[in-house]
Amino acid sequence: MSALGDVINNIILFERKGDELYNRIFVVSAFSGVTNLLLENKKTGEPGVYHRIVNYQEFHHALNELIESLQAINKKYEGLGLDLALADKFIAQRINDAQHYLDNLANILASGYVSKEGILQAAREILASIGESHSAFVLTNILQNMGIHSTLIDLSGFHDHKSYTIDERIKHTFSNIDFSKTICIVTGYAKGTEGIMREFDRGYSEVTFCKIAVAVKPKEAIIHKEYHLCSADPVLVGIDNCVPIGFTNYDVADQLADVGMEAIHPKASKPLEINNINLRIKNTFEPEHPGTLITKDYVSPDKRVEVITGTTKLVMIDIYDPLMVGNVGSDFQIMQVFFDLGISYNFKATSANSISIVIWEKDFTETLIRDLEDKFEKVTVEKMAMVCLIGSNIDQPGLLAKSAGALAGVGINIKSAGFALRQVNIQFLVDRADFDDAIIVLNKVMAS
Repeated sequence: MSALGDVINNIILFERKGDELYNRIFVVSAFSGVTNLLLENKKTGEPGVYHRIVNYQEFHHALNELIESLQAINKKYEGLGLDLALADKFIAQRINDAQHYLDNLANILASGYVSKEGILQAAREILASIGESHSAFVLTNILQNMGIHSTLIDLSGFHDHKSYTIDERIKHTFSNIDFSKTICIVTGYAKGTEGIMREFDRGYSEVTFCKIAVAVKPKEAIIHKEYHLCSADPVLVGIDNCVPIGFTNYDVADQLADVGMEAIHPKASKPLEINNINLRIKNTFEPEHPGTLITKDYVSPDKRVEVITGTTKLVMIDIYDPLMVGNVGSDFQIMQVFFDLGISYNFKATSANSISIVIWEKDFTETLIRDLEDKFEKVTVEKMAMVCLIGSNIDQPGLLAKSAGALAGVGINIKSAGFALRQVNIQFLVDRADFDDAIIVLNKVMAS
């Protein structure tokens, strides 16, 4: 959204005019960095306004600074035709209204009479909604001032006190719109009784996107990103040594998301997959390129690896106990610890007396280790990287040997490896220091 001029020219206006502009719904995220100011920095964890409320700190000054920051963003788009005075007034009013709600929540929180969790969840929802309401207003206003009939659909329900679920709100909001006569600009945040952030947190824009798609049954759902979904990271392997993925399926998309290379949030995409709605991933800056089409049933006609990817942000936890061998329930005991702490895993390997489990480093806690050590003799933790060979049709003799040989050929030791019976993802665990070289050599050998 920060490249708004490109969004307008390369997506909204590209090869369209007159009535061809309509019959489309655009779900927008907040401008870059705004949700970080509202909640916390997604990468560094630096606290935003939300954490001042969590810690019972004064937050009015932070909200006033937020108004200034968003009005500075407005100024950037005045040249595109934004009515600056109107946009500045909108965001100031929205944040002042939010402050009224947040003051009430803070007072209730301070009383000590109610559950802290529910109050803070409400505060997080209110703050999150501001970013998308702002960007949707700005884009709608610019398009209207260009003479394009555009309708702002604010699903934040900021002044709507009806107890709708998210699906009910979407159905109610879109029920009387003639899509053939307007472009709908919709907030990525959607208010609902279930709380969209409770389950998805920062992935909520894609959830809203998918729920709308299920409601209106489009010809195709399209996500525009700043890059292509490629066969490997062009920064690592070189732009001439990778290609955009033309076609794949939702299973592959889930595998990519599991190592942080999200085409779309895996939970968000399920409604599309279940309802047989195709999803296309396009590069905003190459509008003529068809991008990647993700469907439910696609299988590559040739046996090949479609994507080589992975992550360095993992840790492997090895749980050892000599009493495991032949003992029923050791794995269950371990999984119960993970379940109680709300921690999911990416990979698991077993031997007679040990079970190795890989998790995201951000989910690692001393409590997890302490709880495991209470039940088993020895727990070892090691930082790790994972490299994956992913594709819809990779079941071919020799692929494992070829890839393992390639890694060994450049001196990379495989700490662990595995794949499920479906064979859509071969996973190698290696030292973090070997990650880049592993991606490069696997990309090279798979292309040969």
